[in-house]
Amino acid sequence: MVTRTFHLLLFLLVSLFCIAQSLDRVRTLYNEGRYDEAKPGMERLVKQSPNNSRYNLWFGVCCFETKEYKNAEKYLLVANKRKEMESYRYLAMLYTDLYRFSEAVDMWEDYISLQKKQKSDTSESEKQLEKVRNLNRMQEKTEDVQVIDSMVIEKSAFLETYRLSEESGSLMAYNDFFKTQNRVSSTVYTNQKGSTIYYARPNDNGIHTLFSQSKLLDSWGDEKTLLHSQTSDNNYPFVLSDGITMYFASKGHESIGGYDIFVTRYHMNTNSYLTPEQMGMPFNSQANDYLMVIDETKGLGWFVSDRNQPDDKVCVYLFIPDPSRKRLENVDDHELRSRAALVSIRDTWKDGADYTKLIQLALADLSSNEKRKERDFEFFINDKITYYTINDIKSSEAKTLFEEVLSLKKQVESLKIKLNDIRQSFSNAPASSREQLKPTILQAENQLSTLIEKSVELEKKARNAEIRQLTIKN
Repeated sequence: MVTRTFHLLLFLLVSLFCIAQSLDRVRTLYNEGRYDEAKPGMERLVKQSPNNSRYNLWFGVCCFETKEYKNAEKYLLVANKRKEMESYRYLAMLYTDLYRFSEAVDMWEDYISLQKKQKSDTSESEKQLEKVRNLNRMQEKTEDVQVIDSMVIEKSAFLETYRLSEESGSLMAYNDFFKTQNRVSSTVYTNQKGSTIYYARPNDNGIHTLFSQSKLLDSWGDEKTLLHSQTSDNNYPFVLSDGITMYFASKGHESIGGYDIFVTRYHMNTNSYLTPEQMGMPFNSQANDYLMVIDETKGLGWFVSDRNQPDDKVCVYLFIPDPSRKRLENVDDHELRSRAALVSIRDTWKDGADYTKLIQLALADLSSNEKRKERDFEFFINDKITYYTINDIKSSEAKTLFEEVLSLKKQVESLKIKLNDIRQSFSNAPASSREQLKPTILQAENQLSTLIEKSVELEKKARNAEIRQLTIKN
């Protein structure tokens, strides 16, 4: 009897010793950040003690770090119910990756509250909280853009997918254009006239900065800095045919990722660019998003992103530009997150639309002498009919109404530029002058709202008139 008891006790001691060794080994892997190796051991531990809050936390973290998000949330929530402090931080990061930003905000706020109770430094957490709040605001303004194709390609070869018409200028890699040996990760855009180039290169401080040069006889010169007072990289410029509107990528200006896509406009009176405006989702993400190019002749645009891609790959997206930048409306939270994250480009397609010809057009080389379909605007009649020129409209009533719509849209664009100028003056003015500018801004905003509402109403009337005409003919 004594011998059996002794053997049983010895077995228990050996088992406990092995468990302790196993736990020590798993914790070592975990603390070294080797989460993939630590995960099987952590899973065994949590199965042995399913109510152990620390084991749930550790296994949840391993799942998060290895992108197994469903399990990560399950086990982190168990730890969270038992007030494991780090569960708040990891759930905040998990919800951020899943585009559940409002939930991420709640978790960061709770985490910061616990930090304050422990008198810990909250500065980094406060930065993350503000970032997620910005992401949440941006998600609410997700644009209703049609992304009609995408292509995963080697990062070094993404320019091969940009097939611009001659009227839209040309793009080259920086090193190919300037024939330099030192590697510069940038592009050079040459305008349609061949008179100006736009590019980025590191300045004396090593920060990528935007420049332009003009054609002087048979060489380039007169280099000018385009945006001043920067502390982060600006890169990948592209300028529309108006010579005023410039898209570029930046790691500054409150970027939500690495590079974000921004748009700015040249102010002729001050010979400078206005404060850049950040493009919304799905164009921007927490990854690097850059080189937005719009071919006005083809009526198509491209941008490149490394979201959800390995280090050596990027995805180039092909989309239909919408000058009004209409926001996504009347969708539930799931669809909003999906569209903002660009989970599936098919979800952005209009019902019944066939994008085959547009995708073919994107790949076509159009010379200036080739005849091509005009695309002055996009006027959606129904799921199967879209007009691109005023002569496409069959109803005389609809044509008259839509001509007024076009006139109003020009007024809207002009007023937007004027309003941006006033806001720029407001931000740079002293407090006394700001009070004088407030009524002007308010008046311009009200006028802009009235013009947009009138434009939308007239376009609706024009569409109905055209549908009536088509119904009579059929």
